Amino acid sequence: MKILYPFIFLLLFSCAQEIKEKKTIEAYTLSETKLNLEQANRLSKLPINCIKNPLPYKAGHIIAKESDLAMPQVHHPAFYGCFDWHSAVHGHWSLVYLLKTFPALENREEARALLLKNLSKENIEKEVQYFALNKYTKNFERTYGWTWVLKLAEELHTWDDPDAKVMALNLKPLCDYIIERYIEYLPKLVYPIRVGEHSNTAFGISFAYDYALTLNHSGLKKMIENRAKEFYASDQSCPLSWEPSGYDFLSPCLEEAYIMSRVIKAEHFREWFSDFLPDVASGKYKLKPAEVSDRTDGKLVHLDGLNFSRAWCLYNIGNKIEGNNTLYRLADEHLDFSLKNIVDGDYMGEHWLASFALYALKSKAEIK
Repeated sequence: MKILYPFIFLLLFSCAQEIKEKKTIEAYTLSETKLNLEQANRLSKLPINCIKNPLPYKAGHIIAKESDLAMPQVHHPAFYGCFDWHSAVHGHWSLVYLLKTFPALENREEARALLLKNLSKENIEKEVQYFALNKYTKNFERTYGWTWVLKLAEELHTWDDPDAKVMALNLKPLCDYIIERYIEYLPKLVYPIRVGEHSNTAFGISFAYDYALTLNHSGLKKMIENRAKEFYASDQSCPLSWEPSGYDFLSPCLEEAYIMSRVIKAEHFREWFSDFLPDVASGKYKLKPAEVSDRTDGKLVHLDGLNFSRAWCLYNIGNKIEGNNTLYRLADEHLDFSLKNIVDGDYMGEHWLASFALYALKSKAEIK
């Protein structure tokens, strides 16, 4: 019996340590960082400044004939600002979200007027026509810009406001076109795109899935669910330690985990997540926020965006991993690290980072 005492002691000590570690994880309290009116007023200035600013502009435009050459406002009378088309789209989303969430926003009249002007019926019809400009523009902004259009439409749809109803109706032809392209494209994609920039497949379908759920689009919903499972269900041991690459603003591992948390049942997701990111799932992984060496460099400043997108993934995944508040701690660290840097920086970051910060703050506010 005496021989057993040391083993019993070790067993009890081990259990006590596990309980202590578990309590440490469960006891984490979210940081006080949140979206309030002061923060909303601060962040609203960025999209207001950029969505009406046509230059500088990175077109992403393929010219098939001389007549295709034109200033941004000609091809894109709705989304001509913010340096590029997709940033203009999510700049509009930012203003819709802020007006919807904070009716007392200090620049609410200017923001509303800009939205109504840009998202007019005529402007959106011209945006739709652009995709038929030549054979090379059919898949313009696939899928990053596409998914942000659907996120903008979803935000308008869920805003109980007369102007929002008008803008949502105006935007519908563009959404219909994009949904058709999604349903045509996704079956052709043999392999998912796993990079940390615009073409990442997991991100490209995540906001589209929100739209499909909110607006009850069964065809898009089913397509995304099927393709996500086919792409990712058997994945294991994602190399999170390899992230980030120098220009990333999305985490390939966390974006994949985020969409899988949406399309499979919670109990199955927890098992999948334990195989996919075992150290993160166990609460032991220390994921450091990405550092930006030069915020005037349009590519290097992507890493501020990575911190925000990691945060929104971690907040949302944390909702599906009961008791693992380590995910919330990591999310807070990433959000807090970059939030202070996005207003007094350079236009290379200011033209888009407010949207990423707002979506991270929105995800935090929606923690269950």
